[in-house]
Amino acid sequence: MQRKVRSVAAKGFNGLRAASALLIVISVAIGGCQPDTSPAAATVTGLRLNSLLGSPNSDGFARAETPIDFVFPRDHGAHNPYRSEWWYLTAVLTDDQGLEYGVHFTQFRQALTPVPTGDGPWHTGQAYLAHLAITDVATGVHLEAERFARGHPDLAGVTSGAQFAAVIEDWTLTGATQSPISLTLRAAEPEQFEVDLHIQQTGPIVLQGDRGLSAKGPDSASYYYSIPRLRIEGRLRLNDRVVTVTGLGWLDREWSTSVLDESLAGWDWFSLQLDDARSIMAFRLRRYDGARDDFDHGLLVAPQDLDGRPVIGQGDPGVKILQSSDFTLSPQRFYQDERGARWPVAWSLTMNGETFIINALVDDQTIDLSVRYWEGLVEVMSPTGDRLGRGYMELTGYADEEQP
Repeated sequence: MQRKVRSVAAKGFNGLRAASALLIVISVAIGGCQPDTSPAAATVTGLRLNSLLGSPNSDGFARAETPIDFVFPRDHGAHNPYRSEWWYLTAVLTDDQGLEYGVHFTQFRQALTPVPTGDGPWHTGQAYLAHLAITDVATGVHLEAERFARGHPDLAGVTSGAQFAAVIEDWTLTGATQSPISLTLRAAEPEQFEVDLHIQQTGPIVLQGDRGLSAKGPDSASYYYSIPRLRIEGRLRLNDRVVTVTGLGWLDREWSTSVLDESLAGWDWFSLQLDDARSIMAFRLRRYDGARDDFDHGLLVAPQDLDGRPVIGQGDPGVKILQSSDFTLSPQRFYQDERGARWPVAWSLTMNGETFIINALVDDQTIDLSVRYWEGLVEVMSPTGDRLGRGYMELTGYADEEQP
């Protein structure tokens, strides 16, 4: 097992994501599946994101190639025959004084082998990593930490039936998965921060792409669904300060064996929750040659509640799957970090005749752990300056462009 913690005081105004890269780090760190002994770990640094995502070792793993019939609550759990998987939760929160916070929690699973390596508890053939981050907008502070662990019934894993549990050491996301989903996230770094959030589903599960099959390239796809509307309440501790918060959450679920094409430098991903109850996901693959990628895509969901269908997707009323021709994303402002990486922290999103300005609420929300990427809280504005909502943004590949 391994733990890393980092805190950042921000300066100035204020699937296929990093999972494969981060979890291949685990494969290196903990080594092969040894007989019943505790796993070892080592810090791995200087890894280039896309070279790891491009690993061709997929023999024996299942692949996302055709649409499937999703079955819930089963599909909230792990899909071990696929190489990579993640459970991704973000929360946009406000305390009773109107101050704003963001929480990002992701638990990644990486299959080290297509099947278990034996009968003992250390022979699951699975490895896990989790990232946890908190953004405090008023102070410009961004706190983050991670966990590594081998798959083991008493250490790390994900199960789903009537009760769901994603566990990695002392970090847990647990609760009831019968609709509506009701979960609790509890995770802490004892000397720095703590999260205790209660999560209640208020909108339907939305299947991304072709009824849940999300293409990322000619031979690359994942199974992908989201729950864009979750009601969240609970408390955060930042050092010695405790605040009670409420807000909205977004849950993403994705699993695959595919890798990204070598022509891609990274990606820019957005989950936006508008105040008019619409939800937007937009995903841009960034090519080395600067051309627009044909597999850029997104999702627009009209206001929905659980009185209708519990699972919706392409072809259902109120759901629009966005193709690359349906939207544009253009960077508007950059933040250069202390290591020279230039992160585009403000964007213009145009779709369906509307323009949205997306702006980071804290410029430095860089995740600087085993792999560097940007993941943080944003606001959504109109071109005239009216706030329309909030959300989360993820940027990858920019750290590879750091100045010497």
